[in-house]
Amino acid sequence: MPSGAEICCEILLAILLPPLGVCFRHGCCSVEFLICLLLTFLGYVPGIIYAIYVIVAVNREPYPDDYWRPINA
Repeated sequence: MPSGAEICCEILLAILLPPLGVCFRHGCCSVEFLICLLLTFLGYVPGIIYAIYVIVAVNREPYPDDYWRPINA
């Protein structure tokens, strides 16, 4: 779970350069990054809106760490 400061820095980067903020959160070869890059080329504001949505709402870890942890008996 990212800290509040980390999310604030990513949102600030997403406002300045939307694909960069998404790249830090999801990586450069993710679908989210490519969609953000395309939206930024088509228009700066849609890229910002999508980047902030992806940073705040989309979880990069589909399973929590406890899900794969073995049970200690």
